[in-house]
Amino acid sequence: MQTVREFMPADRYVYDFGPCSYANGFAQIDTKQDASYFGTWCSPSKRAIVSYCEGDVTTQIAETDKEFADIVRELADWTNNAGHGPMKIDAINTPIGDALAAMGLADLLH
Repeated sequence: MQTVREFMPADRYVYDFGPCSYANGFAQIDTKQDASYFGTWCSPSKRAIVSYCEGDVTTQIAETDKEFADIVRELADWTNNAGHGPMKIDAINTPIGDALAAMGLADLLH
């Protein structure tokens, strides 16, 4: 897995409507933590997970579909165990959701 860390002094909405939009192949990962200063997105086609927190941006890029699905599952487990869940991916009934379901992540869609 490749991890890239950056700093972007803005808010999460730059990502919602830009690099991590549905048009760019991403779906929002919803948690109880979501706020203008925090957000997480995933792209099954890019096998990428992007997290934004107060300007810190971390992008994880998996090498295989299995690795990507495992990372998403680990994120769901951590989120739920930390009391910020349930974690759900906002992609049901979309091509992105279909791709996530094909990776075995259908139970996380809403």
